[in-house]
Amino acid sequence: MAEMRKQKTFMAKKTEKANWLLIDAKGKTLGRLASEIAKVLRGKHKPTYTPHVDCGDGVIVINAKAIHTTGNKATQKEYFHYTGFMSGLRRLPFEFVMNRHPDRILRTAVTKMMPRTKQARAQLKKLRIFAEGEHTLDAQKPLKVEC
Repeated sequence: MAEMRKQKTFMAKKTEKANWLLIDAKGKTLGRLASEIAKVLRGKHKPTYTPHVDCGDGVIVINAKAIHTTGNKATQKEYFHYTGFMSGLRRLPFEFVMNRHPDRILRTAVTKMMPRTKQARAQLKKLRIFAEGEHTLDAQKPLKVEC
């Protein structure tokens, strides 16, 4: 009987250094861009993706204030947070958050698309969002990509 060859399962190791990608959010749709960013942070865009190893890349997002939403989300969407006190539920409209902290909108969308694990919290530390067109992370030598 011929000897059967076994295929071995590939397991990535945390030895390779993370690359950094630069994404321009100008005119992009919020949810579609957030899902692409989450995919890159987790490493699912690589053929060597391993679920239990952080093999994702870092992401730098510029022009977060120019992000686009579909439908009536700009007027109807609200963000909630609880202060911890009685009657402490705070509702912030999308337009208010967009004017004050445009980076928080994209960060919230990406965070909610990631799993709720320790590994995902570590991967989210590799996400840098800037409201304007300039960034301060030239030392990482980011590679500009189109999403």
